[in-house]
Amino acid sequence: MSQTLINDCVRRTLDQYFRDLGGEEPAGLHELMVRSVERPLLEQVMSRAEGNQSLAAQWLGINRNTLRRKLLEHGLAG
Repeated sequence: MSQTLINDCVRRTLDQYFRDLGGEEPAGLHELMVRSVERPLLEQVMSRAEGNQSLAAQWLGINRNTLRRKLLEHGLAG
């Protein structure tokens, strides 16, 4: 999947989100998006890396300690 396809998916999802709001003002949209994407991203990367946190952190381009913290935040550590 190319980055363009991922971007299109996000745009479609946000378009639907705003339609679902029915004119209400969104709140905390950035945090909502980050939290919505981060968990499945971590799940998929950890699965593909077969639980290897060093490898997963490398693929994600983040420090291993940052990955560990994010895994704990999402209840994925263990």
